[in-house]
Amino acid sequence: MESAINVLVSEFKAYAGKEGSASTLSKEEFTSLVKSQLPNFVKNSSDPATIDHLMSSLDANNDGQLTFMEFWNLIGNVANKHGGF
Repeated sequence: MESAINVLVSEFKAYAGKEGSASTLSKEEFTSLVKSQLPNFVKNSSDPATIDHLMSSLDANNDGQLTFMEFWNLIGNVANKHGGF
């Protein structure tokens, strides 16, 4: 599990560091991450409306950015659904 966590943190940082703050994902960074890293787990990941809805559901403080903890909710939900829980 440690290696999986390391990958998740590294990927978040790689995408978050592309523009703006290196500790949050902008909408563009989030879109790129989802399309690239989760295309089989997020249905309609190429649809802007899907990304908008997903991001707004994760953005707890409504600042237009996703912190790692906000992003982590997506990972938990995807893993939960994928695992059949």
